[in-house]
Amino acid sequence: MKDGQLDDTDRHILRTLSRDGRISNQKLADTVHLSPTPCWHRVKALEEAGYITGYVATLDQRALGLPDTVIIEVTVDRHDDEIFKAFSDALAELPEVMEAYLLSGEYDYLIKVAVSGTEGYERFLRQKLYKLPGVRHTRSTFALRCLKRAPSVTP
Repeated sequence: MKDGQLDDTDRHILRTLSRDGRISNQKLADTVHLSPTPCWHRVKALEEAGYITGYVATLDQRALGLPDTVIIEVTVDRHDDEIFKAFSDALAELPEVMEAYLLSGEYDYLIKVAVSGTEGYERFLRQKLYKLPGVRHTRSTFALRCLKRAPSVTP
């Protein structure tokens, strides 16, 4: 990486790591056609430059007893910094929430939640989401099937 610009080798490293974050440096180096030391230096440079922000294990929500995904749109009752902060902070503490976005448009938030069927969904709504500060209105949709899931964008 020169002057903050990614070259083809950097992109190849990022693509490979996005598919397998546990790959050994030796195997990564072989995959991207480098020797191990320069490969390790490139990975460290990509981490330091912020292209790589972490490494995670992807968990199977079905195996964890939460096979269903619900997309929930939320409107809060006031649009001020205090409500946005209180809602966002409380939402971040809920383990069922896999993703959450502050939106422009008709709804204020879009939340992706893992639940166990309609009973798990109702429990999440009544015991957790509706108790968060500022919730005025929600609209929910059950996902029937995931067509694509990627942990990050691929360069």
